Amino acid sequence: MTAPVIVWLRRDLRLADQPAFHAAARGGAPVIPVYVLDDETPRHRRMGEASRWWLHHSLAGLDRDLRELGSRLVLRRGRCDTVLAALADETGARSVHALHHYEPWWRNAERAVAERLDLICHHGNMLAPPGSVTTGAGTPYRIFTPFWRALSQRLPPGEPLPAPTRLIAPAQWPLSDEPADWALLPARPDWAGGMRAEWSPGEAGALERLETFAELAARYAEQRNLPALAGTSRLSPHLHFGEISPATVWHRVGGAGGSVGTFLGELGWRDYAQNVILQFPDYGGRNARAAFDAFPWRSGAAARADLKAWQRGLTGYPIVDAGMRELWATGWMHNRVRMIAASFLIKHLLIDWREGERWFWDTLVDADYASNAVNWQWSAGTGVDANMFGRIMAPLSQSAKFDAAAYIRRWVPELAGLPDGEIHDPAVRPGGYPARLIEHAAARARALAAAAAIRA
Repeated sequence: MTAPVIVWLRRDLRLADQPAFHAAARGGAPVIPVYVLDDETPRHRRMGEASRWWLHHSLAGLDRDLRELGSRLVLRRGRCDTVLAALADETGARSVHALHHYEPWWRNAERAVAERLDLICHHGNMLAPPGSVTTGAGTPYRIFTPFWRALSQRLPPGEPLPAPTRLIAPAQWPLSDEPADWALLPARPDWAGGMRAEWSPGEAGALERLETFAELAARYAEQRNLPALAGTSRLSPHLHFGEISPATVWHRVGGAGGSVGTFLGELGWRDYAQNVILQFPDYGGRNARAAFDAFPWRSGAAARADLKAWQRGLTGYPIVDAGMRELWATGWMHNRVRMIAASFLIKHLLIDWREGERWFWDTLVDADYASNAVNWQWSAGTGVDANMFGRIMAPLSQSAKFDAAAYIRRWVPELAGLPDGEIHDPAVRPGGYPARLIEHAAARARALAAAAAIRA
């Protein structure tokens, strides 16, 4: 029998528009799909708890889809290069197909696997291969606007590849772990009830979410900043886990008209973030602007208490608290509220942006290294393309401007009885709702003084 080929899966858990599966199936050899839970290679970037919950269900969905094709998903745990080499020895496989990934630990893993096996990597998780969109001088872009302008010249992306209709099974399937062996789901306590109610991980769930969004896409710019409305796509975790490709999303909604171009620009931002971490692999933990290395972030017991209050949604600012509670309950937060909550931590509380980045890494189901790091550094003013530190969001006026009353009522039930005119900034604090950690004017003055200190 022809030697089997391995399809190595990571954040590309789909069958449609999946070039690794397409190439493996086209060759006519038996195909062994494998997911390796590798907590060793990423080290401190081990997948967060919310992402692990999503992964469990996404792997289960992919296995079901594979079994409909006469195949199955093999689960193994350990260092990717060691596990894949052992699997190749067991099965007689000679080659491995995979999609390129650009997080620094996955690039290291690809090099390690390629030293031991014939690794064929394909592009397919971005609109264009990261590193391929460059200036006229051949250098990578650092600023989003010219990057997006250049990327737009190469769009739309090619038509998505169809899912394979059959995958040839090996004569004997290698042993596989069971999903329960990995203990990806919370048990004591089971804190995932809100996520189960909100999400359907897997390729089928991604396609259903896309169809729902397709009806709203033409009004994206008008509705995306309103937390109380379902105006955003909520595709981010599906895109992060590769349950759907950006090309599939583009071709489904790109012709919607109206303000869909604003949404397509958000897909472009994903590409931009990947290009940033390709240039700066440590972007998730190091200021891109060296001047901020001397920034006087708060530390000590008072700062730790404020950080905990922010994490728990007890800052006394209803829009911030609603967002942080939505995050804890569902593993996701509305994009406008993410910006408000991030700005509040950094500028109102003067807490290092890396504390927020780490919290989001653990609690978001769409905790993407590139996007998370780029967004936090944008908010902090520390990034290569960033908001000026002196632009400080006013949470109370942001809440009223974007009509967040219904959103606050859902996530801060202590305030649910207040009328719209009071709920954004309640004079009376019902139900034990806390006082503000700091007043906006005082916070703004303190933040501007701290910023001035590093310019002195």
